[in-house]
Amino acid sequence: MSALEIKGAKVFVGDAFKEKGLFVQDGRIVEGPIEGPCDVIDAAGCYAVPGFVDVHSHGAMGYDFCDGTHEAIDAICRYQASRGVTAYCPATMTYPEEKLAGIARCAAEHEDAPDAAALVGINMEGPYISPNKVGAQNPAYVQTPDAAMFERLQEAAGGLFKIVDIAPEEPGAIEFIRAMSDSVRISIAHTCATYDQAREAFEAGAAHVTHLFNAMPPLAHREPGVIGAAADAGATPEIITDGVHIHPSAVRAAFRLFGEDNMILVSDSMMATGLDDGEYSLGGQAVTVRGNRATLHDGTLAGSATDLMECFRVAVRDMDIPLVAAVKAASVNPARALGILGDRGTLEPGAIADIALLGEDLTLRQVVLRGTAL
Repeated sequence: MSALEIKGAKVFVGDAFKEKGLFVQDGRIVEGPIEGPCDVIDAAGCYAVPGFVDVHSHGAMGYDFCDGTHEAIDAICRYQASRGVTAYCPATMTYPEEKLAGIARCAAEHEDAPDAAALVGINMEGPYISPNKVGAQNPAYVQTPDAAMFERLQEAAGGLFKIVDIAPEEPGAIEFIRAMSDSVRISIAHTCATYDQAREAFEAGAAHVTHLFNAMPPLAHREPGVIGAAADAGATPEIITDGVHIHPSAVRAAFRLFGEDNMILVSDSMMATGLDDGEYSLGGQAVTVRGNRATLHDGTLAGSATDLMECFRVAVRDMDIPLVAAVKAASVNPARALGILGDRGTLEPGAIADIALLGEDLTLRQVVLRGTAL
């Protein structure tokens, strides 16, 4: 594998951008300079940021992760890499165990293509959710939390499940959290939980919140609900900044409430991402896409049609999230939540050389994937 030097960029290091060179050897970032032959990228006027990590996305380019095929995973992961998302933790939908097991086995057998984002985990969004807050999930397959079932799925996945979503008010949920929180990250999701119910879940070991504000009670001054409990617990909340799901003021409030070291930008993208308007599906339900709005036929939002790089741009450009905070929320924080920070989510020496070069207007100029310029 050839060596690479990136010159002239403002490099994201720690909590700031510094003008320095980046050096890559054998797919990893190293201290420079490099001796011997070396490819050079002139990145003058660019920001160099860690490749993004999406912990909640369903698909792109006409494919859904729940298709359960290598063709689908390859197509989605190639698209993600082309958009600067270099590590990918796709989300399953609410399906019966047999269907989820097939998806898990396919993921466990998958080998990353050279030009595709690395499959670094699975986010199990359903079926342990509230039947009263299904959102775009299929209510026919909702069930109460079942630790034995999850362990069977985790075995099928070869340990790839990194996040599992739970409505903590449902029967058996707290017991599930206590039993499983040492082995998988528990996320509160699709829930009607009160503050006290959510607080009990966080005390039992939950540490994450799925698409904050969506599919949960609102934050109110006498009933702070999941959002208030999550803030008190120091949980890591996902937030969809596609400009459709959440008002910019609420996004800014979330960053102030939780802090820039906890917030995680996610796309929640579905199969229409990267394609034209039209009719698609999500979790076996029909979805209409117009612009960047994806809805079931009753008007319920059904994921997004926006990739994480565009969500990042919207957060900075249209929602006034500081650039450093947005970079952390798209790379450092999700990598930490998945337990892969150090290898990914950073440009420190020793890290896998996943790098996105952005223009001053935050357009994507170049992607370096595992040390190779795409």
